[in-house]
Amino acid sequence: MKKLKLLFLLIGLLISVAIAIYFINQPSYTIKTEGTLYVVNKGSKSMTIFDLFQGKQIKELPLNIEPHEATLVTNPNKIIVTNYGSTEVAGKSITVIDATTNTITKKIELGESLRPHGIITLPEPNKVAVVTDIGNHLSIVNIETGIVENQIATEQDFSHLLVHHPIKPIIYVTNINSGSVSVIDRELGKVIRIIPCSARAEGIDISPDGSEIWVTNIEDNFITVINTETYETTNKIDSGKQPLRLKFSKDGKHCLVSNAADGTITVYNTQTKKQITNILIPGRKNIIEKLIYRTPRPVGILMHPNGKYAFVSNYSAGRVEVIDMHYFKIVSSIKVGTMPDGLAFLN
Repeated sequence: MKKLKLLFLLIGLLISVAIAIYFINQPSYTIKTEGTLYVVNKGSKSMTIFDLFQGKQIKELPLNIEPHEATLVTNPNKIIVTNYGSTEVAGKSITVIDATTNTITKKIELGESLRPHGIITLPEPNKVAVVTDIGNHLSIVNIETGIVENQIATEQDFSHLLVHHPIKPIIYVTNINSGSVSVIDRELGKVIRIIPCSARAEGIDISPDGSEIWVTNIEDNFITVINTETYETTNKIDSGKQPLRLKFSKDGKHCLVSNAADGTITVYNTQTKKQITNILIPGRKNIIEKLIYRTPRPVGILMHPNGKYAFVSNYSAGRVEVIDMHYFKIVSSIKVGTMPDGLAFLN
């Protein structure tokens, strides 16, 4: 009888602990700021749409194929998502979402180039640039007409992410397998330079003044700093383990790097190229933390236009962590879908 009571007591205790862990694990969003956050969920094949002022989810929009990255096109407002596809089926299109109704309006095929990943908005109205992991093209797509207006070969392997120069008609593309950056002149419609960056070049961003591009090396764990005038490497900066993405602050004074294997976000001073701090996402210290938060894996980074906050997708935990850019601390978390990755913002 005593053993039975002890068993029931133990079961009750385990249930209580499980309930406590569940409620502690729920993300807590405590700030108020303007805008709507769009989060691409690879695992749940969806997009979480979150009101940053009201602090609540507006919608989880099914996308039916595994998406990876997203960008905003304005006038009228549209969110464009790359349809990467699964291990079994390669995607070859992008999805256009009406940001007023949060509904899908069209899909645009990219021809024979497969697994579109990186996407950016171009200065011209209704145009985006997309790079593909298979096919290795930079595609210029007119969202309004649904036409691929140009496809430029990157001349490298596994072209993954890209950035546009803030003034010049130049796009920089990282090529993971080639360990390089393709410099593409949009007016000439061709590659004008290949910049070697050592093996496994992935994350990329350009400083707000356009003077430098920073590129992460996800295998040897460092950042390559490249002068955009000379195309020369000026610095190599040690990073955390598996630095997947990086993003400059709005004022250009800092750069955030997501170290996926460490569960950290490193903050660098862009002038001195020195580390300022290392933000540890909860979930790695001990077993209890792992149970409550899950082991963190930060991936995508997005800066709020007001410069006050950065949003980091926590891939393994189904959360987006909100970082205060003044104190460099996590101040809120947002519950999203499974395997969050790319991020986009609408004012």
